[in-house]
Amino acid sequence: MKSYAGVPALSRASLELQAGTVHALVGANGAGKSTFVKILAGLVHPDAGEIQIDGDVVSIDSPSVSASLGLSFIHQELNLVPGFTVLQNMAMGYSLPTTAGLVRWSSVRGRAKEVLDRFGARLPMDTDVSQLSVSDRWMVSLGRSLMRDARVIAMDEPTASFTAAEAEKLYEVIHALTGSGVAVLYISHRLDEVLALSDEITVFRNGSVVGRHEKGDVNRAELTESIVGREVLAMHTFRRPAAASEDASEPVLALHDVKVGSRVTGASVEIRQGEILGLAGLVGSGRTELARAIAGADAISGGNMELNGHPYSPRSPRHSIQQGVVLVPEERRSEALFLEESIDFNINLATLDENRLAPWLPILSASRASNAADAYVQELSIKSSSTRQNVAHLSGGNQQKVILARFLRTKPRLLILDEPTVGVDVGARAEIYELVRALTQDGTSVLMISSDFEELEICDRVAVMREGRIATVVDGEKATVDTLTTLCYSPEE
Repeated sequence: MKSYAGVPALSRASLELQAGTVHALVGANGAGKSTFVKILAGLVHPDAGEIQIDGDVVSIDSPSVSASLGLSFIHQELNLVPGFTVLQNMAMGYSLPTTAGLVRWSSVRGRAKEVLDRFGARLPMDTDVSQLSVSDRWMVSLGRSLMRDARVIAMDEPTASFTAAEAEKLYEVIHALTGSGVAVLYISHRLDEVLALSDEITVFRNGSVVGRHEKGDVNRAELTESIVGREVLAMHTFRRPAAASEDASEPVLALHDVKVGSRVTGASVEIRQGEILGLAGLVGSGRTELARAIAGADAISGGNMELNGHPYSPRSPRHSIQQGVVLVPEERRSEALFLEESIDFNINLATLDENRLAPWLPILSASRASNAADAYVQELSIKSSSTRQNVAHLSGGNQQKVILARFLRTKPRLLILDEPTVGVDVGARAEIYELVRALTQDGTSVLMISSDFEELEICDRVAVMREGRIATVVDGEKATVDTLTTLCYSPEE
């Protein structure tokens, strides 16, 4: 069991994992899967219950203890070091053999080759991992786990960024691992692969285990019903009524069969003026890639976009901002904030020209910038000692408000929010929702991307993305958590 501030995140969660088997964990967003895995990894301490390995009760109070017990975790965000070679990354955490204080790299190389041979991987040992494909980087992470003699390997959404061919290769690797006695804890939203790979399936919902299934005793529809918590209705039940689609406002942004690399394979949707359009989808569905393309961070590889009825082809984020389209990214700390700089600095980044002493003079007015920052700190209730405070010392909610202030100062036509409330407390969430609604009343359009389907209920409409396409658009009144979860898991028709 595990609770946060008295709110249960995990309760009555029991699971048995046998050697040489694949055991899948499935459940909707927020079901408790991540908390469960963090407990096994030693990142979170349970409030009650016990963990047994080979019949002995163990206490996993740190990641190092977890690793010493033979548990290993391959997260969706791979923990590799760019600039290090394949061999160097695989050797991290491995007890390196030495002679006279010097590492015997020939022995390490031999061990790494032996490990890779176990699952038929051929990786260039001396190549920087940043030069590898996503699937090869994933194999490096797997190799590192096996270098440590892992007995249990937890894989979190392993195929989210894989092509179909790469996924098939992974399935072969998993079969090789289980054949050698390794147990695999497989966490995925992709039910078809869960059903094909798993010997056992455990279903989490609202922090509890609500279903256990063995291979062959459950089909996709039954598994979806177990995840959602009620009978799965026919797709047509969730279609937006025709009357709801007849809106007098012209679209601010229109996407026509937009393609982005291999992840977005043909997305078509319209965003109307003053509307909050939600974008729902499972991990790997292409949501973030589509948002980045709209904001000019990535180029589209097919289709076209229109902004206010005119062709729209942003060359860069700066170009998109100039045209009134801004993106608040999911990874705010690494992609949107200068953590060691002040609130003042971060708020004014996108509008430096407005702080010039004169339009023709390339000198900035410190007082003008400070006054602008002060105004947004007051308007958005950013809690800080002053605008000179470094944003690294702010809470997650206040950091998010700083980014919003930066882009609101550009007076956007379209504001794209990617996971806007991740790591944000309840009070700040409510303030962000109120701000979003206020913006739409002034005519700004909002595209809100979220894995928290509950917060998408504030949207006027929600587009559901599956396998790189907009599968359907749901009217806001129908966009419940159960509806969106069902639609995200439904097979293509």
